[in-house]
Amino acid sequence: MDATFTTLPVLQGFELRFRSLFNQGRGLAFPCDAKGQVNLDSLSDRARQNYLYARAVVGREFAVPAVVPAETH
Repeated sequence: MDATFTTLPVLQGFELRFRSLFNQGRGLAFPCDAKGQVNLDSLSDRARQNYLYARAVVGREFAVPAVVPAETH
């Protein structure tokens, strides 16, 4: 999967970020709460697929995700 940091609309003020282990500056980010819980029902089908994929390959393609304050655009 060729992923860049993709940020979805901010809902709770935090993002769960999956950093690529191989490509600096690349990864995936999803809106979440302060505990890192992502509301799957609020994600598009593609975002949901990317989220589930990122979780499945932690340690192989992505680092352990981090909860960070969301960047507003």
